[in-house]
Amino acid sequence: MPKQILISILFIFSIMLASAQQKEFECDKEWIQQIIKLAPDQAEVQPVKKRKVLVFSLFTGFNHWVIPHTNAVIKVLGEKSGAFEVEISNDIFKFEKKSLKQYDAVVLNNNCSVGPRRDLFMDVLDQDETLTAEERTAKAAELEENLIKYVEKGGGLMVVHGAIVMQNNSMAFSEMVGGSFDYHPAQQELTLELAEPNHPLVKAFDGKGFVHVDEPYLFNKAYAKKNFRPLLYMDSSKLTKKKKPIDEQIKYVSWIKRHGKGRVFYVSPSHNAQSFEDSRLLKFYLDGAQYVLGDLKCDDSPANL
Repeated sequence: MPKQILISILFIFSIMLASAQQKEFECDKEWIQQIIKLAPDQAEVQPVKKRKVLVFSLFTGFNHWVIPHTNAVIKVLGEKSGAFEVEISNDIFKFEKKSLKQYDAVVLNNNCSVGPRRDLFMDVLDQDETLTAEERTAKAAELEENLIKYVEKGGGLMVVHGAIVMQNNSMAFSEMVGGSFDYHPAQQELTLELAEPNHPLVKAFDGKGFVHVDEPYLFNKAYAKKNFRPLLYMDSSKLTKKKKPIDEQIKYVSWIKRHGKGRVFYVSPSHNAQSFEDSRLLKFYLDGAQYVLGDLKCDDSPANL
C-alpha cells in the first residue's frame, strides 16, 4: 500500500476515534445552570409525602469523571421538580441499618470497586487498622446485607452506570440489581432503542431511540436470568472493538425490577456528562427516580425475555 494512502487512512481513523471520545470538564456553576434549564419543570407525579434520597458517590476503583456531574444532576432533578430532596455522601456507614431508615431511596453513583475482589466495603475497611481481618470481613458483609435488606423491605434503589461494579462478585448484589458488570468495548457512539416504546418510563424519548457516546456495558451473573422489565437496549452486532464474540444481538442497558417489596432502576447511560445535556435523558432519570421512590407506578413485572 502506498505510504500516502496509508497516512490518509490513519488520519481518517484518528478523526473517527477522536469523535467517539468526550472531553472532560469540571462540574461548574455554568454547567449546572444549563442542566437546570433543561431539567423538567415538574415531576410526572407529585409525591404524596416529602421524599429523601441518599446519593452515594464513593469509588475505590476506576474514577468516572462524571461523578460530580451526576451528583449535580440528581440534586437538580429533585429540587426543581419538587419530587425529592438529596443528601450526597461518600461514607460507607450510611449503610448502617439505622441510617438507611431515614431515606426513601438510595442512588449508587458510579461506585467502582477495586478488581479483582470487587468489594467496595472491603476496600474501605481494609484501611482501618483498628479492626482485625475477621472484623473487617464481617463488617463488609453486614453493610452489603443491610443495603439488600433495605431494598427487600421496600426501599428504592437507583444504580447509575459503573455503580453495578460496587459489589460485582456478590451474587446477592447481582440478583438485587439484575446483573453484574462483565466488560465494555471502547467508548463509541451508541444508539439505544426502546424495549417497550409505550412503557411509562421511556415516555421521555417520545418513541424514538437515544444516540450518545458511551461505554457499551455488557453484563453477566444474574443478567442471564433477565428477571427485569427492560427499558433500553443496544444492538451488539453494531459494536466495534469487542474483546470477544457477543452471544446475543440485543443487549439491555437499562431496566427496572422488583426486589422483595422494593424497586430497582438500573441505568447505564452515561459515562460522559455531555449525555446529560439532553432533556430526554434528564426526564428519564427523574422518572426512574420516581419509580424507585414508589411515586410513579408502572408495570415492572419480568418481561419473559
